[in-house]
Amino acid sequence: MEQSGGQSMKRVGGLWPELTSFANLLAAAEAAAAGKRKRPDVAAFRIDLEPKLLQLRRELLEGSYQPGRYRTFTILDPKPRRISAAPFRDRVVHHALTRMLEPVFERRFSRNSFACRAGMGTHKALERAREGIRRFAYVLKCDVRKYFASIDHEILNRQLARVIKCKPTLELAARIIAGSNPQEEVIQYFAGDDLFTPFARRRGLPLGNQTSQFFANVYLSGLDRLIDQKLRPNVWARYVDDLVLFDGDKQRLRAMREAMEQQLGEVRLTLHPGKSRIHCCAEGVTFLGWRLFPGRARLVRGNVVRSGRRMKRLQRDFAAGVIEWEEVKQSVRAWIAHASFGNTWLLRERMLGRFAFGRGARPPRAGGVLQQ
Repeated sequence: MEQSGGQSMKRVGGLWPELTSFANLLAAAEAAAAGKRKRPDVAAFRIDLEPKLLQLRRELLEGSYQPGRYRTFTILDPKPRRISAAPFRDRVVHHALTRMLEPVFERRFSRNSFACRAGMGTHKALERAREGIRRFAYVLKCDVRKYFASIDHEILNRQLARVIKCKPTLELAARIIAGSNPQEEVIQYFAGDDLFTPFARRRGLPLGNQTSQFFANVYLSGLDRLIDQKLRPNVWARYVDDLVLFDGDKQRLRAMREAMEQQLGEVRLTLHPGKSRIHCCAEGVTFLGWRLFPGRARLVRGNVVRSGRRMKRLQRDFAAGVIEWEEVKQSVRAWIAHASFGNTWLLRERMLGRFAFGRGARPPRAGGVLQQ
C-alpha cells in the first residue's frame, strides 16, 4: 500500500486490545444508538447496557462471536433498493471495528474520495465538481455497475490484509463480511474465469451497514490511486461509486475511462455502460442529486419531489405526536442547508410556504414550516 506521494506504509498491528476494550465498545454503542435511542431494539439493549457489552466483549475475546440475522426491507425512493438492518448488538461491533480501522485507512485514502469520511461529505464533493465544471470543457461521468452487490469477499479480505496485520481484527472483519446476507445476484465474467467462476465466489455487502460504507471506500481505493498517481485529471471527485473527472481534452478522458475499466476488472467490477460517458460541461452534468452548470446549480426534479414527500411525513408524524418539535427543526434546517448549495431561493420559499406544523389529527395546510 502506498500513499499518494508514493512512499510505502507499513502494515498496522496490535489493534485487538483496544478494539475489544470496554471503553471502545461503550463508545461504539453510543455511536450506533445516535438518533435511534427510541427504537425498541436500541432501547432494550441500552436498559442493561453494561452487562450486555461485557458479554459481547467476552464473545469477541473467546472468538465465539457470530453475527445475527439481518432484517431486510425495500425502499422505492429514489429507486428500488434492498436495505439490510443488522441486530443492534452487531451494529455495536461494526462501529467498534470501524473505530479502529478508519484512522489507519484514512491516511491512505485519496483527498478526492468524499463519502462516509469525517470532514468530507456530499457538499464538499459537490464543491469539487463545481470547481471542475467552471474551469474545464469536458467531464467524464462514471458509475460502477451494481457496486455493493458486486463487491468480492475474497478480494476485500486481501485488501484489508495488505494494510492490517492484526490477525484477530482481520478475522472479525472476515466474519462480518461472510455474515452478509445474500444480495442481488450479479453474474459477470472476467479474464481467466471459467463457466462456474462467478457462481463460486461470495459477493455483495448489505446496504445500511456502517462496515459496508467503510469497506466500499477500501474496495475502490486502488482505483483512487490509479486516478491520483497515473491518470491525473485536472479535477476529480468520487462519492461511493459515482465519479466525475474534468479535463480540457476529450481524448485524455477517453483514455482515462479505458484505464479505469481495466483497473476495475482486476477487482471484478465494471463501469455502467449507460451511465459512464463524456459530457460538455456547458451542457451540465448530474451529480449527487444536482444538475451542475458552469454558472449555476439546481436540484434535479426527483430530489425536489422526494423532499416534498419527506416534509409531508414530518408534518403528519408531528401532528400525530410520533416525533418532537426538535426533530422537525433539525430535519427542516438540514434540508435548507442542502438546498442552499445551489440556486434554489424560490424553491425554498415555495417549499417552506406549503407546510405548517401543529399537533392534532389534521395539521394546517399553509404557513411557515418553522411555526409550531
